[in-house]
Amino acid sequence: MVVSLLGELARAVDGGVAVASATVVDTSRSVPRRAGAKMLVFRDGAISGTVGGGEMEARVVAEAVAALGDGRCRLLAYRLIDPGRGDPGVCGGDVQIFVEPHMPKPTVIVMGYGHVGRAVAQLAHWLGFRVVAADDRPVAGGDSPESEVPGGQSEDGALDELVIGTVDELLAGRRIDQDTSVVLVTRNVDVDSAALPALLDTDAGYVGVMGSERRWATTRARLEAAGVDPDALDRVHAPIGIEVGAETPEEIALSIMAEVIAHRRA
Repeated sequence: MVVSLLGELARAVDGGVAVASATVVDTSRSVPRRAGAKMLVFRDGAISGTVGGGEMEARVVAEAVAALGDGRCRLLAYRLIDPGRGDPGVCGGDVQIFVEPHMPKPTVIVMGYGHVGRAVAQLAHWLGFRVVAADDRPVAGGDSPESEVPGGQSEDGALDELVIGTVDELLAGRRIDQDTSVVLVTRNVDVDSAALPALLDTDAGYVGVMGSERRWATTRARLEAAGVDPDALDRVHAPIGIEVGAETPEEIALSIMAEVIAHRRA
């Protein structure tokens, strides 16, 4: 049972799903499950396996969901003697349960895969992010990955996925949550204006747009005129990045990823 649960945990994380493990690590006297019993808990409270059931397990599930929210491990101790005193059971023993969150790699979506986009992808990969690059132009010349291979990955390994198409094609069937940061480093206002409404309709934790203050003002005015909610537009970080006096694509990438990480850590 434990082996199958560990396999399920690995498959979940590899598939981009956060899951917490709850493991009985110590017991004394009469308890429902002994040391080594394990349970997996997902963000919505769904479980696989059991650490004993009943009120105690319900409390463990609640703590595990909280752990997925704050990323912190927990060592839980329960006395199963007197529910009148708040104990979650009457078995007569004590149990300790270790809860550990297992988080998938955070994702950076780089929209616009030109010089800056490639630099952002390289740096994000080095920083441990899962990297998805997208561009609406056919892969060709200097605006394409320099060494594309079948399967949508670059030979240098910086990309986990490459999407050539519209923003709707990029988002189709894709899970976008707080662990996803979207970086728009596109060629013009038209591309940004077409992409932002759909992106702002997701739960992305960060959305940033490259360009001058004037370019962003132009983009925002166009979107507001098209009926996009101003509160949604307030989510956008623009001009993107932390001010470091960047000039080269690599320096701009540093500025952008510094802001992405600062936002995630806040």
